[in-house]
Amino acid sequence: MPSTVPAALRTIRVFEIFAREKRPLTNVEIATYLDVAVSSASDLVHTLVEAGYLMRTARRQIAPTNRLSEIMRAVDGAGLPIVQIQESCERLRDLTGESTLAGRIVDDVVHVLVAVHGHHPLRYAGDTRLRLALHVSALGKALLSLSDDDSARTALSRRPLAQLASGTLTDIEALVAQVATFREQGWALVENEGEEDLAAIAVAGQHHGEPLALSVVGPVGRLRRHFEDHLGALVRVADEIFDMPLAIDSPSKD
Repeated sequence: MPSTVPAALRTIRVFEIFAREKRPLTNVEIATYLDVAVSSASDLVHTLVEAGYLMRTARRQIAPTNRLSEIMRAVDGAGLPIVQIQESCERLRDLTGESTLAGRIVDDVVHVLVAVHGHHPLRYAGDTRLRLALHVSALGKALLSLSDDDSARTALSRRPLAQLASGTLTDIEALVAQVATFREQGWALVENEGEEDLAAIAVAGQHHGEPLALSVVGPVGRLRRHFEDHLGALVRVADEIFDMPLAIDSPSKD
């Protein structure tokens, strides 16, 4: 059975102490905050100074360097937080057989963070370079439903509303009303809005405090036939990744 390493916990606590105190500290102060002997604190500080995580000031106090923040920026740049979202989209693809997307709004368009291709020969083939207009995407409308009508209206008004397919809505008030319906029922559905014979079901919530939407995408007829199953799969996967469970009205599809 794995055991706890006290020295590792003590090292983490050193940085937590600096974050709390927001000033350089002496060895004695660090020892006091850690509740250890000064000699033990000195050895730990010396190790962290040698490794480049702490530095000694001109007054012989101790302060953090920027090495830890540089490492965390590199971790963020590697896209590691996307791994959980990727796994969720793959699970959703396996449950539905359809292509799945995850995205968030940046500068009033939807940036696709994850795109997983479905199992069907005829499938939606998106990728992470996709930028989707708010007024035609299920992801965008699900994300807009997290805010109020005024916020949705403002976001939709910032960019041109191009007519992309037979079902595209370009009237702001009609779009705001559609988003209000999606907000009430807890899920968004678009058909023939961004592309002919393309449909998408989406839900949105908070993932580690940030808005995120998940969607299932495929041909209109196939999504209509399996709508309730696909929505159920979306809710199950979303509840595993979102901070709070979704509140979903029972759908009634013709």
